[in-house]
Amino acid sequence: MKTYSYLLLCGLLMFFTHCVQKSYPKTVVFTLTLSGQKDVRAVGIRGEGKPLSWREDYPMKEVIKDSVYTATITGVTGFTWGEVKFTVNGEFELNNQDNRRITLKENDTVYYRALFNVAGPQD
Repeated sequence: MKTYSYLLLCGLLMFFTHCVQKSYPKTVVFTLTLSGQKDVRAVGIRGEGKPLSWREDYPMKEVIKDSVYTATITGVTGFTWGEVKFTVNGEFELNNQDNRRITLKENDTVYYRALFNVAGPQD
């Protein structure tokens, strides 16, 4: 019985240690351009994976008043993509549309430029 328990424990340890995917440092630089927005008080990003959240805005910094905003997000992850949406004054963009999908590179910085409420990146 001891041998069976030992083998089971070893098998479980091997299973869990081989299921861990490699993680890499990732940096995404977001630039958001607003068009026709009035009374802009706050611009942010929401998404999955820390430091982002779907419940709270990750604040973006104003580059050009009421027009261009930026944020740099750095973290360590094993994922190759993430999803986000931008907010203005706490209101989501792209209502009833898919989230923006950001493709991450293994060891490189990703630059993502977007136009508020227009799907897809603006290359």
